[in-house]
Amino acid sequence: MTAGTRTSPAATEPGAVAYRPVGAGVRLVRLYAVSRRVPVALGLLAAFGALLGTALHYHWSIAGGLAAQLVIPLTIETGAGAVVAVSLHGPFGEPERATGRWLPWLRLGTALALTGTGFGALAVGASAGVLPDGTLALLRNFAGTAGLGLLSAVALGGAFGWVGPMAYLLVTEVALNGHPTTPWVWAARPPHDHGAALCAALVFVAGCLAIALLGPRDAGGNAAPG
Repeated sequence: MTAGTRTSPAATEPGAVAYRPVGAGVRLVRLYAVSRRVPVALGLLAAFGALLGTALHYHWSIAGGLAAQLVIPLTIETGAGAVVAVSLHGPFGEPERATGRWLPWLRLGTALALTGTGFGALAVGASAGVLPDGTLALLRNFAGTAGLGLLSAVALGGAFGWVGPMAYLLVTEVALNGHPTTPWVWAARPPHDHGAALCAALVFVAGCLAIALLGPRDAGGNAAPG
């Protein structure tokens, strides 16, 4: 026996080597989520779902026919999409850049988790009444809006992730009063329009890839590379 030799307890415990990376990964995800105010975002998404349910249950609408009836649901969906984008912004930048290869996955996972949660909250809310265009249109419109928000966060800064969705809402409201032919104004197209669904999906995928690889633009005007 060699005097002074000490054995690390962690090295002698079965499963210690496997446990530590898992525990560290969970802690990293938790810290990242807290720094991005994800718990607050989840609460806001739930509130938007409840608001949509209330609007449908009490038949909130703007006078003017079916197109006007879509404005309030679209406004609520746009607000929820903006929440997804803004939540990728941290008030202190991205100190996680020190984690290297994990940061893009943290960004992507957060964006996907919030988008999925947001759609779930809105779908539950929509069950309280009759959504004019149905659940498929809800998925299309919300995913596309979230994608626009993510692209805005990359181009303008995380705190301005709401700009793209709100600008698109104005374009949609104008298009609803006419007869839009371009599938890029997907929210104004019929619910089973395959071209509109494809355009919304492309924008969402582009937004997810952009936020994962580039991150939200920092206060200095530069994208924060992973």
